[in-house]
Amino acid sequence: MTAHLIRSRILDKERSDRLLAAFSHLGLHPIAWTLLSLPLAAGGLAALAYHNMSMGLALFLLSGAVDMIDGAVARSTGQSTALGAFLDGVLDRYVEVLLILGLALHLGEGDFLGLPLMIWYLLLVFGSLMTSFVRAYADHRDLVKDEADLNRMGGLLERGERLILLYAGIAAGMYSREALLAAVAATALLSNATALQRILTAVRYAEGLARTGQGNGK
Repeated sequence: MTAHLIRSRILDKERSDRLLAAFSHLGLHPIAWTLLSLPLAAGGLAALAYHNMSMGLALFLLSGAVDMIDGAVARSTGQSTALGAFLDGVLDRYVEVLLILGLALHLGEGDFLGLPLMIWYLLLVFGSLMTSFVRAYADHRDLVKDEADLNRMGGLLERGERLILLYAGIAAGMYSREALLAAVAATALLSNATALQRILTAVRYAEGLARTGQGNGK
């Protein structure tokens, strides 16, 4: 079962929207909520860099909460726009990179499982960005045309699950450096595996179109 299906069964989007829509009474535009996630994440980076793990974790969790609020407020107030969705997706990438940079500054140099930590950081950044890029590029090139098919690309570890694993690693890392290193390594490996899954899914989708004569020849 993909992470997307697991999350859809655990989280009730309509119920969470009803709860979070209460924030619309504060009068902030949904895009303002979106932008607020970035300084919170920057604060989280600084806290991790100065080895204040509890503060870093709290600020990144708050950034994630704000990221959920913006969508709920937009839907409840009828202010959902393409620009808002675009900015939300772009800032999600920035927040994730700030988290990884914060972890790199906190952990510093060294080795884990025979590899320099710099390699693990690079694998984590690459896997995180490629997971999103593969689906976006499949859409951009009209390779996967249907929105439902794009959503089904899923994979082992989507953004929400990556963050949960890293946040759990930070919490455990307050007591054990090795636990945080294990979370970073696991997220790096699973992120790249997810990107590969999506590539293979797109290839199979294209082959299916070719067999049915629906390919666009690009």
